[in-house]
Amino acid sequence: MDYKTLARLASKARHYSHSPYSHFRVGSALLTSRGKVYTGCNVENSSYGLTICAERTALFKAVSEGATRFRALAIASDERGFTSPCGACRQVILDLAGNIDIVLSTRNGSIKVMKMLDLLPEPFTPQNPKSKKS
Repeated sequence: MDYKTLARLASKARHYSHSPYSHFRVGSALLTSRGKVYTGCNVENSSYGLTICAERTALFKAVSEGATRFRALAIASDERGFTSPCGACRQVILDLAGNIDIVLSTRNGSIKVMKMLDLLPEPFTPQNPKSKKS
């Protein structure tokens, strides 16, 4: 699957967003190494800390159905510019999917592709725990 198509699927998924507080709709589409796509949208809660982002929704759906290897994750919002994953999502993406391609898209269909490690340099990992005392 080409990344333009993946971005269109993310854009379609954003229409399912439940965002009554922020009105910031986000959709995502996660491509597995076998070519299957899992979509997600952000789902807000009145207790804002319980909100889940579109990226984590797609990843958790995929993992809960047995997927373990991924190629790319597309993200779409209603913004004119590119919307990148929040910090929490960056860590979850790296933990569950590794250094995959992140496909950022604008509402007019432009895309930009980045590697996950470009978005999260010097990440916390089991091999590089930041909490280790020196």
